[in-house]
Amino acid sequence: MKKNELKDILKPLIKECIKEVIFEDGTLSGIITEVVQGLQGTTKQPIVEKKVIKSNQPSPAILEARKSLEETKRSLQNSTGLKGIFEGTTPMHQSEQSSQGGALRDIDPNDPGIDISGMMKVVGGAWNQLK
Repeated sequence: MKKNELKDILKPLIKECIKEVIFEDGTLSGIITEVVQGLQGTTKQPIVEKKVIKSNQPSPAILEARKSLEETKRSLQNSTGLKGIFEGTTPMHQSEQSSQGGALRDIDPNDPGIDISGMMKVVGGAWNQLK
């Protein structure tokens, strides 16, 4: 077998193996991290994978923050006299459209709006002339 024939056979195989190692094994993210650290002039730090453990129980810090928030709310309500001002109200419906920032983003989708059926009486025949 000639050198060129062997090269033609091995090159696609090696190329495929390199792509597989770089993309599937996470080597590319390690390379990018090292390059970014090198550009920032920081010392090399070992890449540590963060493992997130989800728990049904809130952490003590979260419990303390909630307690502090409740105390702050209570003291503000007592000092301003606005205790219970929003009791019995329901929050507006949050939809995907409203989070995009359209003109009606703050309007409840169930709001019937304004009845404009009497507008034709006010405009009269002028509306027909616009057609």
